[in-house]
Amino acid sequence: MLSSALRSEDKQLDDILHALEEISTGLKSADPDFENLSDPLRRAAWGAFQQALLDRELCYLAITDDLTGLYNRRGFLASATHQLKVAQRNGQNLMLFFCDIDDLKRINDSCGHREGDLALIRAADALEQTFRESDLLARLGGDEFAALATEAGQNQELILSRLEENLQNSNADESHASLCLSVGLARFDPKCPTSLGELMSRADQAMYEYKIGHQKI
Repeated sequence: MLSSALRSEDKQLDDILHALEEISTGLKSADPDFENLSDPLRRAAWGAFQQALLDRELCYLAITDDLTGLYNRRGFLASATHQLKVAQRNGQNLMLFFCDIDDLKRINDSCGHREGDLALIRAADALEQTFRESDLLARLGGDEFAALATEAGQNQELILSRLEENLQNSNADESHASLCLSVGLARFDPKCPTSLGELMSRADQAMYEYKIGHQKI
C-alpha cells in the first residue's frame, strides 16, 4: 500500500522503491553475493528512502503557510502559474479571488494576537469550506488570501453565497471576534490570456474598491 501511494506521487521515490524491491528479491534468492551485501544494501536503501521523504517534507514546508496550512505566496505563485498555462491550453475560464480580513489590527489590539491568529485560521477554514479541493487556496501574507478557481460548474454569485454562509457559521460562536472579509475578483479568459501578475493586480484593485465601498460579507 505504501509503495503504491508513494509511487503515484514521486518519481524519485518510485525509483528507490524499485531498487528496494530488487534488493528484496535478491535477498530471497539466497544468492551468495546478496547474502554478503545484505546489511549494507539494507542500510543504504533505507537511508536513501529516508532522505527522499525528508526532501519531500522540506519542499512541502517551503510552499506552505505554517499557521493555516494553505499555500504560502511562493507555493501559490508556482501552482497558479502552472494552472494558468493549463487553463489556456484547455480553454478554461478561471476566477481569481483576493480576500482580506477586515479590521484584523483591531482584533489583535483589542482581543490579543492569539485571537488574531485564530481569525486567520477561521478565515482559511471558511475558504476551504467554500472552494473545491481542485481550487488553489493561499495565504499570501498578513491578512491577505487568494483563491484560484475554475468557472466550470460554479460562478461568482454561487461562491460568494457559500462564503457568506460559512462566515456566518463561523461567527455563530460569539466567544470569538466577528469575522468579515473584503473580496475582489479578476477573471482569466483563455481567449485573451494575461499574466498571473496582471491578474493578481486586477483582483487586488477590485478588493480595494470593494473595501472602499464598505461592502462586507
